[in-house]
Amino acid sequence: MHMFKSALMATLASFILSYSVQATSLSNNVKLKQAIASDQRSSAHKARDKYRHPLATLTFFGLTPNMTVVEMIPGGGWYTEILAATLKGSGTFYAANYPDTGKDDYYSKTRRDLVNKFSNNSLFSEVKISDFNPKKVSAIAPQASADLVLTFRNLHNWGEAGMTQFFKDAYTALKPNGVLGVVEHRMPAAMKYQQHSRSGYVPQALVIKLAKQAGFKLVATSEINANPKDDAMHPAGVWTLPPVFQLGDKDHAKYLAIGESDRMTLKFVKPVMQ
Repeated sequence: MHMFKSALMATLASFILSYSVQATSLSNNVKLKQAIASDQRSSAHKARDKYRHPLATLTFFGLTPNMTVVEMIPGGGWYTEILAATLKGSGTFYAANYPDTGKDDYYSKTRRDLVNKFSNNSLFSEVKISDFNPKKVSAIAPQASADLVLTFRNLHNWGEAGMTQFFKDAYTALKPNGVLGVVEHRMPAAMKYQQHSRSGYVPQALVIKLAKQAGFKLVATSEINANPKDDAMHPAGVWTLPPVFQLGDKDHAKYLAIGESDRMTLKFVKPVMQ
């Protein structure tokens, strides 16, 4: 009788634990779904969900509302809107951007634009802006404070040296067992990076190599953001494709039919040091 009671209690405890985990996961998923569906996102941004798959991508990286998250170079804020809504009131969110040096250049302008965007929208009231410079050591978040560092289509802008520095900075910012999520335009293995480094595409093997050199462990890959129609051989590089359409009306229908670029989606972890 005692053994039966013990077994019953163990089964019940296991069921309660399983239910609790499932309920928490469902709650996390609901908040993310609400952020993606929010009216605070423009219709133009929502129209790109079919290419960028935000729910599947952020779920793959393990995003939860109570995390400390760093997004690298938010740009127009496409992912920033989703992350800010998901983390607001429960997590911590750093937007790592180029510093404003006072110069009239692209880098300072992106920082001023970001500050202006955040200050004029209550959605971003809790977002902290940190500095990132791919040419030197940067504190994108306090050391060992981040659960998740995310970069969406940025690596191609930094070159091999800049990517190397980014991975080092991300490693420093992350907690042990923290996750680095990478989405990047994927260069076909047959293309030589040295000859096409300005195409906007980066070899997946190179990204993995540089991340591992910084100490990361690759734990999962996904084809969530793959596009087999994209062969990466375009006159104006990745910017030939939507949403940029750098060639304007020339062959517009052709590039619209291809869609946005083929992208790698990689999940790395900062190992716990033994």
